[in-house]
Amino acid sequence: MIFARWRARRASRAVIEQILGEIVAAARRPALYQALQAPDRIDGRFELLTLHAGLVLRRLKALGGLADAIAQELVNSVFLHFDDTLREMGLSDIAVSKRLKAMGRAFYGRNAAYAAALDDRSAARLAAALARNIYGATDPDAAPRAGALAFYVASLDAALVAIPMEEFATGRFCFPSGSIAAGASHD
Repeated sequence: MIFARWRARRASRAVIEQILGEIVAAARRPALYQALQAPDRIDGRFELLTLHAGLVLRRLKALGGLADAIAQELVNSVFLHFDDTLREMGLSDIAVSKRLKAMGRAFYGRNAAYAAALDDRSAARLAAALARNIYGATDPDAAPRAGALAFYVASLDAALVAIPMEEFATGRFCFPSGSIAAGASHD
């Protein structure tokens, strides 16, 4: 029944928009920019959207089956979102194409690094990747904030594991809140 519902084009588009909306809202949580001091700039927002989308894609990959189709449509939707954002900034078609290629490499590279650290249960490795990508290698205060962000990311990853396929496929997915306050206290 879920598969039949997924195949209905309008229904699947609405489900993907709902999941993407949850990801965008999670990536824009004020506490990420206030308590965890993520840079509130276009690059910081890209990094946090990439991080949150990657966590959802990680969960979908683990579910397999129908989740693979949802994951592919979600990736397509994320990159359409990036495309729209770049065009709203006034970039030309050629500039958008070049930027999207770079964003694609960054998106997949970062999420591979985060997934490897989460798979290894290495908080230090995750914090190092987050420090490099979110806060920048030259920020001398990045380490404690990245450690707090790593705690937050690990709590999200653990919460996402409990979300069943039906919540994704039926459009009832709600992004878990994660432990921002607890993570921020690890500074």
